[in-house]
Amino acid sequence: MVVALVTIFVLGYACIALEHPLKINKTATALLLGVVVWAVYSFCNAIAQPGMDIESWHAFISDHLIENLGETAEIVFFLLGAMTIVTLIEDYQGFRVITDKITTTDKRKLLWVVSILTFFLSALLDNMTTAIVMVALLRKLIADQRERWLYAGMVILAANAGGAWSPIGDVTTIMLWIGGQVTTVNIMVKTIIASLVCMVVPVLIVGATLKGDIERPAETTTGVDVPVHLRKLILFMGIGALVFVPIFKTITHLPPYLGMLFGLGILWITTELISRKYEKEGHKLPTAVSTLEHIDTPTILFFLGILMAVSCLKVAGILGSLAEGLNNTFGSEAPGFFFIDLIIGVLSSVVDNVPLVAASMGMYPIDANAIFEVNHPFWEFLAYCAGTGGSLLIIGSAAGVAVMGMEKIDFIWYLKKISLLALAGYIAGAIVFILMDVTIFEQVAWLRNLV
Repeated sequence: MVVALVTIFVLGYACIALEHPLKINKTATALLLGVVVWAVYSFCNAIAQPGMDIESWHAFISDHLIENLGETAEIVFFLLGAMTIVTLIEDYQGFRVITDKITTTDKRKLLWVVSILTFFLSALLDNMTTAIVMVALLRKLIADQRERWLYAGMVILAANAGGAWSPIGDVTTIMLWIGGQVTTVNIMVKTIIASLVCMVVPVLIVGATLKGDIERPAETTTGVDVPVHLRKLILFMGIGALVFVPIFKTITHLPPYLGMLFGLGILWITTELISRKYEKEGHKLPTAVSTLEHIDTPTILFFLGILMAVSCLKVAGILGSLAEGLNNTFGSEAPGFFFIDLIIGVLSSVVDNVPLVAASMGMYPIDANAIFEVNHPFWEFLAYCAGTGGSLLIIGSAAGVAVMGMEKIDFIWYLKKISLLALAGYIAGAIVFILMDVTIFEQVAWLRNLV
């Protein structure tokens, strides 16, 4: 069964990577992959347990399927809400409030502005939402698609790096934070410099190759010139709705997608009231209903397919066995656990980082006999590696998948142009983290000896 599932996953992954040469949309492949792996897993379980009656078999599969569909649906609905809010802001020309402030056309300066803005915005929101917002901004700033792809690739790197050092910036960091493996201040202090280095190194490399100015696209509107005060209102309400998501989670302890849908509901009612008022005056302004008509549905379905495929690997125990194998190979002492985290980071570019981190959390529970206690360097470095390692491939992170769908970036193009930059930043940040951590350990040992 394991061989069959891994083979199917690899073949499906290859078809997604070769989307353009095969001329088969990646969403169709991802949906088929998600269904086929679950079907194979179901049949293999039925064959392996011939004594199980049909009702027990159906109940066994259904329980696992519904549980993982629920986890996947949380991400899908979160993405749907975020994309609708961002598109609604764009329909109201809200991003002009920001793009009008970015006056530089120098390619290097723009690269730094976009990367730094993405880095810190990702820590405040989350990497996927930030990537969606920044791509919408890039469409207003850069006319040439290939040039925009380069900046979009750097947005993925900066968004993942920015999300890694914040307790609410990346889903895996949120998992570690909620699980009690890390605390708020500690994770920020210990990982922010490494994350910053992870972002800065690729920017320095790319910046050295850029020359000249970018060409801005011609201003396009929805056919109605939205008043400036309404642009600002929808922009601030939209960004406020996104920022409110982690606050909502902290207050209610409910999943983030509910906070996102809550914000969308408030914005939806607001735009309905605005549109009704201006329709009486002879104008027709957008509403959430009109925005949903041109939401990028293929991207959402791609998420659904790929995440369901990965969840099957998790249920089959493949990812858990992989994590256990790493532990047996490298051990739980430094520098062994550093290698475990580094490999998990690289693997997170191929499979979703959530089950990998979940498997690690399950292997090393926080209890009286914990191998890695709260705020141990293993957990902090895991947050960095799992958060930034997904940048190595465009479908290795939620931010990458969102950008890939919005900009139709080719997998092979990203592999050629961005992956090595991501690897350079990943390694540089990892080295900085390890050196800083070793230095701290040495200082503590020196103080103990002094006392």
